[in-house]
Amino acid sequence: MLTDLVDDASALAEVDDPLEAELAGALFVAMSRAGGEEIMAAFAGAFIPAIEARGTRAALTLLTAIGAMGGEAEKPVTEAARAASARMRANSVPAPTWADDLAQPLTAGPFTRMHDDQDIMSVLIGVFQRAGRDHALMITVDHQHCGAAEQIYLLDAEELPTAVAAIHQGARQDGVKISTKKLGAPEFRWHVEQALEARAVHDEEDGPNDDAPVDANLLDEEEGPGYAPLAVLTRSRLETLPPTRRPRGATASGHAADRTAMDVLQQFAALIGNSGGPAAFGLDLPPARRPAPAKLPAKRKKSNGPAPIYQIKVGLRGAKPPIWRRLLVPGDITLNRLHQTILAAFGWHGGHLHVFDTAYGQFGRADRDLGHRSDGPVTLEQVAPAIKDKFRYTYDFGDDWEHDILVEKTAPADPATTYPVCIGGRRAAPPDDCGGIWGYQDLIEVLTDPSHPEHQERLEWLGLDHRDQFTPDTFDLDQVNQRLRTR
Repeated sequence: MLTDLVDDASALAEVDDPLEAELAGALFVAMSRAGGEEIMAAFAGAFIPAIEARGTRAALTLLTAIGAMGGEAEKPVTEAARAASARMRANSVPAPTWADDLAQPLTAGPFTRMHDDQDIMSVLIGVFQRAGRDHALMITVDHQHCGAAEQIYLLDAEELPTAVAAIHQGARQDGVKISTKKLGAPEFRWHVEQALEARAVHDEEDGPNDDAPVDANLLDEEEGPGYAPLAVLTRSRLETLPPTRRPRGATASGHAADRTAMDVLQQFAALIGNSGGPAAFGLDLPPARRPAPAKLPAKRKKSNGPAPIYQIKVGLRGAKPPIWRRLLVPGDITLNRLHQTILAAFGWHGGHLHVFDTAYGQFGRADRDLGHRSDGPVTLEQVAPAIKDKFRYTYDFGDDWEHDILVEKTAPADPATTYPVCIGGRRAAPPDDCGGIWGYQDLIEVLTDPSHPEHQERLEWLGLDHRDQFTPDTFDLDQVNQRLRTR
């Protein structure tokens, strides 16, 4: 059995991304953790030395993957694996190809917490980077179930905006308001630790399912690693962050199971064989429930003459006091160009996903999974053909900056005017990436209170020397039009 276990791990030596190897190590550690302290001691004192005794590159690969985990609760196993790995490297056993990448420092951030207005569920998101590769951990938390972690998703960083967009879109369709807050690393760590600890208590109360051939908590035969190894990986990531800002709650003890260490190891060997090798998996979201949109009107033809100029008011939803811009744009401006215009008018930097919600469908970057059609060929007058027509524009599916767009009136173009142009507005727009409306309100509170512990940190984040430079109540028309001319 031990031979099969090590041989199955030999393929891990050549994987491109060390994250795959880390998941194998996390699965091994999760198996030992599930058996409680006695079985963890057996893993550390018997099975780790037995793997080391194989003396092969495959054995070193498995031990390196196990030793990469860094959670406090798993130290007996992970420290034994690290010590064994060091001895094997000293004896010139070849290291896996990803060992150098794994040795590079892990950086982290940004961190985000999304929650519904009833505080029934929340989602904690952390992005991590190593050796030029980014990945994200997304932890869903059930606040009706003691604030326990419900599921952990491991995503490529490129998949994260789509996953966040799907959460917001589903919430809007269900009439649920989602609030978003950017977290510091210590806050993120505290929230995740609380959720993992609550889940650990529940899992201990439920106990292991000894009748199941494969524990779904350890491995989903279709999706890959289950909750338990992903929790080990998550705890390992948390260990790289600054200490939690708030005191930790009571920790749950390990399972008092009847299984022997050999029972656990046999199941682990079966899991490795059944899984076809650990791999990261994406967030499998249900298809969105969208009513069929109206048919998009045809584009203006040359024979129809030049397009009129639209006067539109773009208001930021949820802003109190109101924040808005009044713009003059050609009626045949494309929605993509209108997107760029709104970015300039509000001072958004860009770089995030966006979507226009109209009576004729949703337009942004084409995405079949989200049901978004390309906004490149679609014009403003197609989706808002009449005065008083309204539609919505959302920028940054994490911060969720929602804007209401109202067509106030139309008029012939003035040959002396270069469009688009801003003719009015109120208040400065929030800075990009500050956590949505809720985060902006928190930012204002922090910057107006010099005694706040985060005051200086937020000033530095904004590139300001003094709080007097932060003027959320001002609107600079000339500055807005300068950005419009250079956009």
